[in-house]
Amino acid sequence: MERTVLGFELPGFRFHPTEEQLLDFYLRRVATGESASFDIIGVLDIYRHDPWELPGLAKIGEREWYFFVPRERKSRSGGRPSRRTEGGFWKATGSDRTIRSAAEPRRVIGLKKTLVFYRGRAPRGTRTDWIMNEYRLQEDCTSAGVPLVEHMVLCKVYRKATSLKELEQRAAKEEDTKACNSDQDNYHSPSNPLDSGELKETKEEVVKEVEVSSSSAGVEWMQEPFITQPWMDHWSPYANTLNF
Repeated sequence: MERTVLGFELPGFRFHPTEEQLLDFYLRRVATGESASFDIIGVLDIYRHDPWELPGLAKIGEREWYFFVPRERKSRSGGRPSRRTEGGFWKATGSDRTIRSAAEPRRVIGLKKTLVFYRGRAPRGTRTDWIMNEYRLQEDCTSAGVPLVEHMVLCKVYRKATSLKELEQRAAKEEDTKACNSDQDNYHSPSNPLDSGELKETKEEVVKEVEVSSSSAGVEWMQEPFITQPWMDHWSPYANTLNF
């Protein structure tokens, strides 16, 4: 890959800075308003885009893409920055890590936050392989007391390499989910009398049979021979009334 820097073509140029260089050179110059002679990292509100759109919007990068991102907050009063996109959200993993100078280990350069992109809406979502490292300066980390004039962070976006074992686990999980859904469909299928109404129809038939049996029993009782026998004439003065 060729890149033009300061008017020169640089064959085979690769942009692979260290974390100290990202913070102490690139981000510090932009955040303090110093004039920069480089045009490698562009300014972009990455939260207006899903991560798979970002490689095409970066000025440089093949496997890692860098952006200066304005720090926007959820409200004017402060709070955590909103990291939602149209298709999902970025979720922080763990606490921020302190970045120190290699030459001066006691000097804190800035902080690093690692985030993972999830499809869907918080708090639920599906984890993806897209990772972001967000680098930011602290107000007391500027050199020579120069204040920050831009509330800016530097973000590196990349896609985590997925191991074969993880891919196999995902495939097995998907198969288990499909099998579970298939079992549920079979349970609620029309062949099951609990859902098809066959049990209801069976109950109705039993009720009808009981009613018919009861009715027949009543008729048979009225036609019992003992009611019409001659001995009933002397059993009661009202026997003749019963003897039609």
